[in-house]
Amino acid sequence: MPTVTFDVPEGALSALRLSPSEFVKEMRLAAALLWYSQAEISQSKAAEVAGTSRAEFIDELAHRRIPVVQVTLEELNEEVHRE
Repeated sequence: MPTVTFDVPEGALSALRLSPSEFVKEMRLAAALLWYSQAEISQSKAAEVAGTSRAEFIDELAHRRIPVVQVTLEELNEEVHRE
């Protein structure tokens, strides 16, 4: 797995009251939630990015009130009108 390194402002960890490992975990989850909510990645891929199981990721979506199923109106209309 590739490793990404970046600098974090001095006070960020203390402001968030997170240890470095907790910060990394939260950043991975935040990125996965954002990319999934913008329909850039699937639930499975988002769970992988977040470092969780798909079930745990779905629970996190529900907890944060992010739609678990991402279907556009166009996709729904296509599904309804399929013979």
